Amino acid sequence: MSDTEYELRAKTAPEWVDVAKSDFNAFLKDHAACERKAAALAMSMVQHYPDKPDLIRGMIDLAMEEMAHFREVMKIMLDRGLQQEDDEKDPYIRQLLRLIRKDGEVYLLDRLLVFSIVEKRGHERFSMMGEALEEPKMKDFYLRLAKAEYRHYTLFVELAHQYYDSVEVKARLDELLDAEADIVSNLPFRAAVH
Repeated sequence: MSDTEYELRAKTAPEWVDVAKSDFNAFLKDHAACERKAAALAMSMVQHYPDKPDLIRGMIDLAMEEMAHFREVMKIMLDRGLQQEDDEKDPYIRQLLRLIRKDGEVYLLDRLLVFSIVEKRGHERFSMMGEALEEPKMKDFYLRLAKAEYRHYTLFVELAHQYYDSVEVKARLDELLDAEADIVSNLPFRAAVH
């Protein structure tokens, strides 16, 4: 296993797909919000780290891809007569963000690793959704997005290794993966990505 590869410590139970599919319109609305927020997050990192050219390049590319995904999800929603609703606080994301240490020395490390875990979880869940959907276009859409989430997770981990010592990255990632497993294991399933 390379430095950029890791496994989540808790797998999502198959029941999550049943819950998400049972109110697929709500799932789509949440998915659109996730893509929009991911693009905004990437752009905020571009603004926050002007001295890190590789991070800037990576985050601009990420923001563009997330916005392209947002556009695709919105097209599906509009075709179904759906519209966006006010943002809800995602309990999974909210708990993960609390794990980010505010200390200037490690703030970026924690952000990169937490966001890599979010993308890895997205990879897992979009793969599950893609496998579970029967309509060929939707199946292909989610399987394609799962691959994109995998690339995004790798990008965040590679950036962490670029800016921090490998031993420190692995040790902190170990802690965060354990914490994420606890979080995801204790949250009820919703018709949402997380």
